[in-house]
Amino acid sequence: MKLIFNEYFFLLIFFILAFALSLLLFFLSFLFVFQKADQEKLSAYECGFNPFEDARATFDIRFYLVAILFLIFDLEISFLFPWVISLKTITFFGFWTMIVFLIILTIGFIYEWFKGALEWE
Repeated sequence: MKLIFNEYFFLLIFFILAFALSLLLFFLSFLFVFQKADQEKLSAYECGFNPFEDARATFDIRFYLVAILFLIFDLEISFLFPWVISLKTITFFGFWTMIVFLIILTIGFIYEWFKGALEWE
């Protein structure tokens, strides 16, 4: 059994190198980066409102709209990966089906853009 010529051996080497590089970069960031925590860095930046207030407080619906738009376009882009991998083996119909899908995706993006869903005041 030739372990070196096994096709999974190179994948294992890749994972080991990627893991070692990620650990190296992680620990180097703690050694060389100047860290000073202030009020601005500790503030809530993802949701846009202070999480320590009343849970029933009203806030802008645009936070949900942006999150939903991100999920929609992110999931639609994930359909491209199997298509790209099988691009050499699919038929003419499969190719143009995905082109129609991309056109619909682009039209949806342009519609959201012109409706102002991507604008932030």
